[in-house]
Amino acid sequence: VQLVESGGGLVQPGESLRLSCTASGFPFYTYDMRWYRQIIGKERELVAEILYSGDVGDYADSVKGRFTISRNNIRGAAYLQMNNLKPEDTAVYYCNARRQSGDYWGQGTQVTVSS
Repeated sequence: VQLVESGGGLVQPGESLRLSCTASGFPFYTYDMRWYRQIIGKERELVAEILYSGDVGDYADSVKGRFTISRNNIRGAAYLQMNNLKPEDTAVYYCNARRQSGDYWGQGTQVTVSS
């Protein structure tokens, strides 16, 4: 079982990034997918959720209108399109695959927004 995030990096305020989460070793299409982020010293925050069906759940208030979650069940991947990035979006971003029987986590990818 593996979840691998990619696409993080250093950008300036107002720029965009697209995070990817590639899954293997489990039936991805049966799992809801979430993106979380964590700032050092703070609790992990739920950013966005998309159900196994493709229906989008909720977004954190701080990212509504700027971030978009999506998935491709054929490719076994989930994405987080992040536009108009702000310094307060700086964090390690994690993808999470979950269903009633349990969940899996990726190792995280660093996003830094700074001028």
